[in-house]
Amino acid sequence: MTTYLNETHDEERAFYGISNAVLKGCAFKGAAYGESALKETSNLVIEDCDFLLRYPLWHTAGAVVDNIRMTDTCRAALWYDRDITITNSILGGIKALRECDNMTLKNCKINSTEFGWFCRGVKMTDCELISEYPFLRCSDMEFDGLHMTGKYSFQYVQNAVIRNSELNTKDAFWHSKNVTVYDSVVKGEYLGWYSENLHLVRCKIIGTQPLCYAKGLVLEDCEMIDCDLSFEKSDVTAVVLGEIMSVKNPLSGKITADRIGDVIIDDPDCQCVINVSACCTS
Repeated sequence: MTTYLNETHDEERAFYGISNAVLKGCAFKGAAYGESALKETSNLVIEDCDFLLRYPLWHTAGAVVDNIRMTDTCRAALWYDRDITITNSILGGIKALRECDNMTLKNCKINSTEFGWFCRGVKMTDCELISEYPFLRCSDMEFDGLHMTGKYSFQYVQNAVIRNSELNTKDAFWHSKNVTVYDSVVKGEYLGWYSENLHLVRCKIIGTQPLCYAKGLVLEDCEMIDCDLSFEKSDVTAVVLGEIMSVKNPLSGKITADRIGDVIIDDPDCQCVINVSACCTS
């Protein structure tokens, strides 16, 4: 493999089309502000490099990336790529990941609006993410140890598994299908509306009006904190530990909880079975 060591480049398409190459200690920055440094490349090893210019890795097939830094000026960094592993790295800049296949990220810190749109086969382990609208219309995803702060996350996602994570978000999982979340904290507003086959296991759910208009919704041994007007018009099977603040017009299924502060049933079409040890019915 050809090795490029401690080089600095700012020209347009600096390494366009290269393959079987190692880039170590390189920097992509400078007055020329050239774009697309590593476009249409394959079989790369990229270590300890800095990316300050736009569109560096487009249409890249196969790369191992470690300890790189992409600043907020590195816009739309990874698009149309496949089979890339990124570890111990910092990813900044809007729209950092899009339309990619089989991407693995481990121990990365990411601050990127509109991160991860239209991707397939993304796996993330022990990553920190700050984003708005992350993971729109993605599929076949796996997350473990994700610490996320964002808004409007996981919309239209299909076939995802999330474990041991903290999701501080808003409007998460809207219109999602076949998503399972294990042993995680999910905090936000209006979680899981219009979802299908959303499955929450041993999770702590925090926030107003969660899990409404859902189909095939399942909660196993979850906690619900500050959750008012829950489950409206949802088909739900839920076992909740502790108290639910209030439940309103669940459509069908069965809800079991230790306590419910208020059960509101004013729609004759709602036939859900509710089992509690203590509740106040309106």
